[in-house]
Amino acid sequence: MRKTSFIHLYLWLFVLPSCVNERYPGPLSPEEALRSFQLAADFEIDLYAAEPNVCDPVEMVFDESGHAYVVEMPDYPYKPEPEQAKGCIKRLIDGNGDGRIDSTIVFADRLSEATSLLPWEGGFLVTAAPHIYFLKDTTGDFRADIREVLFSGFFENNSEAQITNLRFCVDNWIYAGNFGQPGKVVFHRHPDSDTLFMRGGDFRFRLDRGIFELATGPTQFGQAINDWGHRFLTQNTIHLRHAVIPYRYLKRNPYLPSKKADPNISDHDLRMFQDTPPPYWRAERTRRRQKRYDEEKLNRTEYAEDHFTGASGATAYLANGFPAEFYGNVFIGDVAGNLIHRDILQLGSKHPTYLAKRAPSEQEREFLSSTDSWFRPANFTVGPDGWLYVLDYYRQHIETPLSIPEDLKEEMDFYRGSDRGRIYRIRPRTKTIVAQPVHNLRQKSSAKLLQLLSHTDGWWRLQAQRLLLERQDFSTLPTLLDMFRDQTNVLTRLHALYLLEGMNALTAELARSAIEDPHPRIREHGIILSERFPENRIAMLNKLSDDDTRVVFQTTLSIGNYEGPDILEGMASVLEKYGKDEWFSKAVLSSPSTSSNALLDLLIQRKTYFTSVNETHRQFLRDLGKIILARSEEKEIALFWSLVETLPNDYQTDDLMALRSEPQAQ
Repeated sequence: MRKTSFIHLYLWLFVLPSCVNERYPGPLSPEEALRSFQLAADFEIDLYAAEPNVCDPVEMVFDESGHAYVVEMPDYPYKPEPEQAKGCIKRLIDGNGDGRIDSTIVFADRLSEATSLLPWEGGFLVTAAPHIYFLKDTTGDFRADIREVLFSGFFENNSEAQITNLRFCVDNWIYAGNFGQPGKVVFHRHPDSDTLFMRGGDFRFRLDRGIFELATGPTQFGQAINDWGHRFLTQNTIHLRHAVIPYRYLKRNPYLPSKKADPNISDHDLRMFQDTPPPYWRAERTRRRQKRYDEEKLNRTEYAEDHFTGASGATAYLANGFPAEFYGNVFIGDVAGNLIHRDILQLGSKHPTYLAKRAPSEQEREFLSSTDSWFRPANFTVGPDGWLYVLDYYRQHIETPLSIPEDLKEEMDFYRGSDRGRIYRIRPRTKTIVAQPVHNLRQKSSAKLLQLLSHTDGWWRLQAQRLLLERQDFSTLPTLLDMFRDQTNVLTRLHALYLLEGMNALTAELARSAIEDPHPRIREHGIILSERFPENRIAMLNKLSDDDTRVVFQTTLSIGNYEGPDILEGMASVLEKYGKDEWFSKAVLSSPSTSSNALLDLLIQRKTYFTSVNETHRQFLRDLGKIILARSEEKEIALFWSLVETLPNDYQTDDLMALRSEPQAQ
């Protein structure tokens, strides 16, 4: 009996651990990890920070002084017990000026599941479900002595699906990812505000106006916003989506059949090129799933590798530290594939959406890949130097335990590596590492900040805009007006326009001049800003004939707030020209006034839209029918069916006619 027990003990202590080690390789030192990278030509990667100074990093930002702050999330993947949270925010310090972090100061600790931060009013906004905090140091010791709960009520039951990715946008709104999760959000600075019921979208707010609302989503982890305020979202398997229609338009029609407006824009779908084999648990889980699919005769393939399953951290590169062709590209990590992917965004000339394409040099490889299976590129940031910083969570296992079979989890330590973490810096080979200077932008005069609105890099422009928005220095208004009218730099004009808006200096005349701007993206924002000025209605309607598709699309969304014969005529002309595009159809239907029999009757009378039969036109008719039936007005329903009967038989499809028997039609 003793001999048997000894053998079992020997197996557990010596033999079985070695099997596990063979299944799951051990960690590499930072220096060894650097040698595991295969990086795009003409670039170099070096170590910016590593353990023990940084562990489990998920977000890093540079504040207006150029100081780097990092969010650590060591409690993942399990929710910590109350008062036991180990999450923290650290200020990173390069004491000897060699461009590498050698010490830290803990800015805030005992944070439960903090995931992102954003500089604001001399402190930071921080997402840590179920809250968004405002943290600030008022004593000069770099430790937060103010910890104010701004918002609460966000979903908190799964650390991979919580409030995150705070981003300040050119439109003066702050956006956050919510992964479409439910919640009952309250704003503690305005306790009389209505509770916001979260589901199906992301979140956005303005502290300068005390307003908050749903935003189109859902973002899981990774939110990129380009120079024009267009948002791009990341989810585990779908690495890049475009938020085509803002939620404020989708919500205005409560009967709209679907409020989903974030399509996958990749032209290369799930395919990626990884240099690491799938871990044992994934290969085994894939084998089991595929066996079940085959036995059930399902036409389905389960992939264990070379397909996106852990996409994370979408970040727009809006700087000039890289060659010019990289400006506006989006970088995305895949923490399961141990790689960094790059997408080139192309705005369609005939559609309001973008297309995400691989670079010519990356058709059969990634921007960066690693042979180190512990490399977990969870997030990125672009520094004041214009270089790309990579946050490596560095864990043996990154998958949530919820998705792994119980027997496979028995030999997995999900906290192995929680004492490690790296931040890398990617730069062109021709660039030399230098220490980050202290910028002290908060101490600069308003005149100096205004000059920064023309900087080549987005980090500088957005910092300047944010600081000027916070400062509310009305003496800058004449200069901002001159900048908007006279500057040749279109981005400078856009920042100036929204600063005028942020200081309540926007007028109908100013918004109307933006509508007529030579640059289409200024015209697009002029349309948005004109929504608050009914006197700009005719100027807006005129933009339905603009030669830029995005301008026409935004006009379609914006005039949907109005009603009248001119709006109906305008919407009919949009459908006649762009009706084959599903997003234009949805934009028209989002308007309560034009999702109507009046529009249908007008389209039939004009004898243009319903002459060419295609699936988008059929879907438009089905969706219009669902909206009318959902309103439950008997006369409206009867008129709809009488109009349908005048259409060609190709439109009277079985699925359309089946709507007659749906309960709301009774």
